[in-house]
Formats: sequence, structure tokens, C-alpha cells
Amino acid sequence: MGKFKLITKGLVKENPTFVLLLGMCPTLATTTSAINGMGMGLATMFVLVLSNMAISATAPYIPDKVRIPSYIVIIAAFVTVLQFIMQAYTPAMYETLGLFIPLIVVNCIVLGRAEAFANKNSVIDSACDGLGIGLGFTMSLTILGLVREILGSGSAFGFKFISGDGILAFVLAPGAFLALAYLIVLFRKITKMN
Repeated sequence: MGKFKLITKGLVKENPTFVLLLGMCPTLATTTSAINGMGMGLATMFVLVLSNMAISATAPYIPDKVRIPSYIVIIAAFVTVLQFIMQAYTPAMYETLGLFIPLIVVNCIVLGRAEAFANKNSVIDSACDGLGIGLGFTMSLTILGLVREILGSGSAFGFKFISGDGILAFVLAPGAFLALAYLIVLFRKITKMN
């Protein structure tokens, strides 16, 4: 499979949020705004790309009995690096996303890509796969956050363009489920998936 196809499959065919329905906890919890959704998506993409590359490079040397714990340690190392970078350079985003940054370690998207793809393919292909899945996740979270932000507070990326209050439910958990459900239907309708 070509590198471009590896990257683009994560956007549509294997979109983690709208097609595979993976990573629902951070998807629903962090998408109260488009910025938060984008931040969580980019953080996950950072870990995905680097952990896929490291797992691909080390997989032949890891005994089968300790494969999953080894992958978790590798992923945890990159999440720790991410935490330090975010604390140093984007402290406001780090505070906003809070607990969900360390939870990237056990995010089923990251561990799933390690098990399903990275341990069986080359380092470059694994990086492309991580990039594609990460871009798909970032796109999904940003769109969901944008919809929730527009409907919930009348703003987009923090810029208020509708005076007054929005629909409170979209800022809260019920709105996350409702917006996600409609976006999944819309995504599948647009991409002609059944």
C-alpha cells in the first residue's frame, strides 16, 4: 500500500471516531470546544506517530508473552514526553485537557494501531499509519468540538459570533452524544458507508 493511501485511509475509510467508533471517552469529554478537540487530537497524533515508529522498530525483539505490556511502556514514555512539552509550552491547554492527556496511554486507538499495524509493518509505514489515523482523529474531534461550541455558546474557536446564550445541552454530556450521533450519520451519508 502506498504512503499516501496509508495516510488518507485514516481520514475516511478507517476514521477512528466516525467509522471505527474508537476513543469515545476523550471524544465525548474533551470536545466542549473546537480548540479542545483539536488539542486532544494533535496530542494523540503525536503519541500515535512516535509510538507506532518505536513499536515497529522494536517489535521483532519483544517476546510474545510481554508484547502488550511492552507496548504500553513505549506509549507511556511518549505520553510523558508530551506532558512535559505541553506543560512547558501550552500550559493552558494542558490544564484544560487535564486527566485525558495521561489517559492517552490506554486509549484504544493508540494500542489498537500498535497491535494491528505497527508491529507487522516497517517504521515508515507505521509512521504514515499513525499520521493518517491521528489526522482522522484530530479532524473528528475538531468538527465535533466546533459543532458543540457553535450550538452551545454561539462561538467558533473561542470567537463569539452569536449574541446571547446557546443551547446549554450541547456544552454538557447529552449534547456530546447527540452531536456525535448526527455527525456519524452525516459522515457515513457523505462517504456512502453503510
